[in-house]
Amino acid sequence: MSYADLRELQSALSTASDIAFSLEAAPTAHEAEQLTDALRRALSAASALGADRGATGCAEHPRGAVDPLYGDKEDPLPPGYGRCLLCNDRRRRASAQRRGWR
Repeated sequence: MSYADLRELQSALSTASDIAFSLEAAPTAHEAEQLTDALRRALSAASALGADRGATGCAEHPRGAVDPLYGDKEDPLPPGYGRCLLCNDRRRRASAQRRGWR
């Protein structure tokens, strides 16, 4: 679950609530359609909260590439590195910059 997924759910529920509480009589077709769309968006966001993290195990890049060095006994990754190639690449670049390499 990411913060963006949670914010999306909160936003969709707030929109649906605003629409529902603004109704004073039977909703028009347009109002009903707006409410249905907001509720579908909320349902989709709620489903995303429970989604697995994919092969990378990364919340930021769940469908990203797996680092080919992950699990390599001959050339192991440094401590703290995970399976996500994108996150590991970012760590490698930051480490290289700290050492003065470019």
